[in-house]
Amino acid sequence: MLVAIVCGLTGLCYAELASMIPIAGSAYTYTYATLGELIAWIIGWDLILEYAFSNMSVSVGFAAHVVDLLDWLGINFNPKWLSPAYLPLGLQDLAGKDIFAPGWHFGFDIPAFVIVLLLTVVLVRGIRESARTNNIMVLVKLAAILVFIFFGLSFIHPGNYHPFSPNGFSGVLAGGSIIFFTYIGFDSVSTASEECKNPRRDVPIGIIATLIVCTILYIGVAAVLTGMVPWQSVAGDGAPVVNALKRVSLTPGGARLHWVRLAVLLGAIVGMVSSILVFQLGQARVWFAMSRDKLLPDVFSSLHPKFRTPAFATWVAGILVAIPSGLFDVGSFAEMSNIGTLFAFVLVSIGVIVLRYKDPSRHRGFRVPFGPIIPVLSTIFCILLMTGLPAITWVRFFVWLIIGLFVYVLYSRKRSEFYKS
Repeated sequence: MLVAIVCGLTGLCYAELASMIPIAGSAYTYTYATLGELIAWIIGWDLILEYAFSNMSVSVGFAAHVVDLLDWLGINFNPKWLSPAYLPLGLQDLAGKDIFAPGWHFGFDIPAFVIVLLLTVVLVRGIRESARTNNIMVLVKLAAILVFIFFGLSFIHPGNYHPFSPNGFSGVLAGGSIIFFTYIGFDSVSTASEECKNPRRDVPIGIIATLIVCTILYIGVAAVLTGMVPWQSVAGDGAPVVNALKRVSLTPGGARLHWVRLAVLLGAIVGMVSSILVFQLGQARVWFAMSRDKLLPDVFSSLHPKFRTPAFATWVAGILVAIPSGLFDVGSFAEMSNIGTLFAFVLVSIGVIVLRYKDPSRHRGFRVPFGPIIPVLSTIFCILLMTGLPAITWVRFFVWLIIGLFVYVLYSRKRSEFYKS
């Protein structure tokens, strides 16, 4: 709920800026228009990090669900080709027996690698094919979530809710910081503004509606999941829902969950495919926008002669996401994605305030209510969530930003229109 509130505040800020600046690029474009080129470069560089690590995380989760599906079908493959090469917590079976010890092992997560490349091909072929495919996948995902909630309700054990907050507010803050990236779909909506028929109307509606639906569904899934099994059993699990269903299906009276598990598995796999599709779309569009502003090489804004999509940017994004997805675990990716996301949200919220003073008369298809209160609260809460992330994540984030500043000073700044003028 904490994350939903923060995203709701930020989503309103995104909706206002999207209604004013309805072009591709999301937070990058908004900060370029409000805070200047240097801040825009920083946020664009940050968004590359955000979308890449979000997709890596979801891709690893996709692979974990593929493993569960093979297990349901009774098909066994060598686990070293179905799990990341680096596992900081190791890999255990349901009985707690080690399959791989913590650390590196010889292997590669092939399903995670393959799905990213396949969806890259879909995106290169064009937004219409991608949007149609994505709509179908979203409907399947929603059906799977509702099936899990409906059947899982009868297997809730109230004792699993006590204590309700075992780690106190600090645990809530840390948990919200870690799972924050699951809400960033509304950010991806705004990256494709140019492909909407009426972006000033459609983008704000899409952002707000996405947040409302996701919040309701996430609360339902979390309540049922932690009621079915102890919360400790799902910590660090790449496929917590289906593994919880498997555990409960092996208990007396749980046999009917065997087929529910299959339905949820298929829905989760399809849902993750749709998430990867949206994140990859967003990442390529950010690169496209930065290249169009001369901050990245022109080749990133070149269009495919047949499909009229930024094919080069899409392929580079796909390759850079696919390879790490086969090597690293979901937790490492999620933390890096979250800090990049929260940082972007802070700058977008500040951008609303700045634009209210710099250009108050500009037409806004949607206006954030209550003046500057909501953007200020959004900024404060995003910074609060950032403090819940591990110190090593902050170090990695600052290293990434420093590298970006070097690229800007040595290359991008000299190509920009501002430098030439």
